[in-house]
Amino acid sequence: MPLTRDFKATIKARAERDPKFRAALYAEALDSLVEGDTATAKAMLRDYVNATIGFERLEAVTGTPRKSLMRMLSAEGNPTLDKLGPVLKAINAETQLKPEVQVA
Repeated sequence: MPLTRDFKATIKARAERDPKFRAALYAEALDSLVEGDTATAKAMLRDYVNATIGFERLEAVTGTPRKSLMRMLSAEGNPTLDKLGPVLKAINAETQLKPEVQVA
């Protein structure tokens, strides 16, 4: 049975209208990153950027070309910490989210 709506479009629409969902999406992306699941982290960060500030604005804030940012967060991308750090800093500043680290 075919889906009636693209999954990524559904995620984007929900994130645009639901602040709690946006925050949870970002938190899960960061958790995945910390846990070493970079594939999931990149996919979720890409969805988050698409649903919030967009790659055009991210380019303006980070100074990194949009195509490089999109490639970095693609399935084939392999971002280094020195490239990912400014992206996360920009997301935090643009969306007013303040991630917290907890050590259990």
